[in-house]
Amino acid sequence: MIRILCRSTQGAAMIELEPAQLANALKVKRNLIWVDLNGEGAEDYQPLLTETFGFHPLAVEDALIETHLPKIDDWDEYLYLVLYAVDFERVQLEVDSHEVDIFLGPNYLVTHHTEHVNAIERLRSIYLRDARRLQRGADYLLFELADTIVADFMPCLDALDEVANDLEDEVFSEPTKGTLPRIFMLKRAAIQLRRILSPQREVLNRLARDEYRVVDARERVYFRGVYDHLVRLHDINEGLRDLIGGALDIYLSAVSNRLNEVMRILTMVTVLGLPLTFFTGFFGMNFFGSTYEVPAPLEARLLFLSAMLLMIITPLVLYLLLKQYVRRKRL
Repeated sequence: MIRILCRSTQGAAMIELEPAQLANALKVKRNLIWVDLNGEGAEDYQPLLTETFGFHPLAVEDALIETHLPKIDDWDEYLYLVLYAVDFERVQLEVDSHEVDIFLGPNYLVTHHTEHVNAIERLRSIYLRDARRLQRGADYLLFELADTIVADFMPCLDALDEVANDLEDEVFSEPTKGTLPRIFMLKRAAIQLRRILSPQREVLNRLARDEYRVVDARERVYFRGVYDHLVRLHDINEGLRDLIGGALDIYLSAVSNRLNEVMRILTMVTVLGLPLTFFTGFFGMNFFGSTYEVPAPLEARLLFLSAMLLMIITPLVLYLLLKQYVRRKRL
């Protein structure tokens, strides 16, 4: 889908243009044009980008075919940028990243994305209601687009932080079999955010400090604000990674402590049952055969009661000794 907004010199309102009207609108240098290429369709967009706008084929190929990390290329008469917008899927604990390819010229801005991007839709609706914000040129439009895209990172980080706190409470209270996979999914989401935030921060840093033909020097100060925002987001994400790593360490420690507790109980049961096994095995031998005869039923009862008493007393004595030993070790 090709959507074209144009703010002409004759009026202060944004108007929708048809693709056939684009070439004539570009000839008027005082017009401000925003072309949004939404969805798949490289075969439809390539003639528009190469012939109407005159972009280099390598830049067009990067925008329509290849996938990149955030970057900026200076083609003198225009800039080619790659920025990323994000959404957070709370149920699946996944960060959905959406690549936005941008061409910035003297009086136009071209955006290309294959997926729905909330920041672009919000900005388009704002400009359709109030076009006075576009009086400052295409470079200011790029600033507002970048600022809107970056603003969506904060709700994503807030959601990640909330889920990380819930997981930490779950680890302390009652971890389940699903706790560990959720921790790893959250950690993967934080790593994915870091891979986007670091290069995107450098892109905004270059826009704020380097000189470009299509970026007015007075507008660079606005990109510094977006850069500072990305620096804070990067620091928050690093703290979030530490929090997730701490939750993972706590989970592993809790599992290890539970395993030690189970092994301690099993060891105690084994130690207490060992004398009983010995006594039952000993008296189960053929002592009362032809080589030894019990003289009377009374003696047999006494032997039986003595064996039972011994098997009852011995585990109790061992339990008291083990309890006293453990108490001394704790002290």
